[in-house]
Amino acid sequence: MFTHQSVLLNEAIEGVCPDEMSDGVFVDGTFGRGGHARALLLRLSSQARLIVIDQDPQAIEVALALAHTDSRVTVVHAGFGSMLESLAQLGVTSVDGVMLDLGVSSPQIDDGARGFSFMRDGPLDMRMNTTQGQTAAEWLAAADVEEIKGVIKRYGEERFALQIAKAIVARRATDTISTTLELAGVIASAVRTREKGQHPATRTFQAIRIHVNRELEELDLALEATLTLLKTGACMAVISFHSLEDRVVKQFMTAAARPEAAFARLPIRESELPQPVLTQLKRVLTSDQEVGTNTRARSAVLRIATRTATPLPPNGARQFLPKLLHKPARTTSKRVR
Repeated sequence: MFTHQSVLLNEAIEGVCPDEMSDGVFVDGTFGRGGHARALLLRLSSQARLIVIDQDPQAIEVALALAHTDSRVTVVHAGFGSMLESLAQLGVTSVDGVMLDLGVSSPQIDDGARGFSFMRDGPLDMRMNTTQGQTAAEWLAAADVEEIKGVIKRYGEERFALQIAKAIVARRATDTISTTLELAGVIASAVRTREKGQHPATRTFQAIRIHVNRELEELDLALEATLTLLKTGACMAVISFHSLEDRVVKQFMTAAARPEAAFARLPIRESELPQPVLTQLKRVLTSDQEVGTNTRARSAVLRIATRTATPLPPNGARQFLPKLLHKPARTTSKRVR
């Protein structure tokens, strides 16, 4: 049995639902094993509704069990990038709060069969949704050196990306790379130095996982959907675990809170400048006490923001997304009750 210890639990719940016994509609876009969702339910009234979303079939099993015991819970099997479409299918066009806990969960890491960890031997899968899409092994077997290098450098910020890509292609010329330990060994042979306390495969595994699951593209879509759905005064709370995710969230919230910054050098009257769409931005880090009991919490960053009454610009929330090197793609969803 794999367990998960929710990070920044109280801070995230307080951020997304500051008023106890709320009657609103809330969304947990990354249900996982339900730690944040269960804590949020304790703050909601009997009239409230909680829509939980996850693309992992194992997480959906847990979510359905929760929904069976709590009629306030509705389960959606999908990536959080399809939040807008998924909620529209449920007849929901506005919400009182959205919570996102990004990245991979402890049960996914600890289960060697999922292929996320370089510390456990298992098939090189890495898919969040094991029912669809290309596995990490399949992608590595087909991609050329430049594509592999680009992914590792962009999503892993790995300075040895070229050496690792060449090593992978050289290895597959004589033998397949089908397990996590095989890939970790290839990477270790190509990376001669590494930051103290960090495994040579850390950045590469992160990069491949992000690529296989289109995590940053999904994040773009989820942030766009969240800002579109939030009512005036409603809050969003997002927990990130690495700099790429946090950078996207920070830049998105900042752009929505300070839209006038884009016009700083233009001759425009102050009264004509766009007004903030988000306000009350907060950044919360894990305490030493929490890190002491859960080392995986050490890199976590929680960002909270509140929706203002200002209408979205004509081109919508997409205007505030940072310009990254990928193009967001829409996803499909399946509703489960």
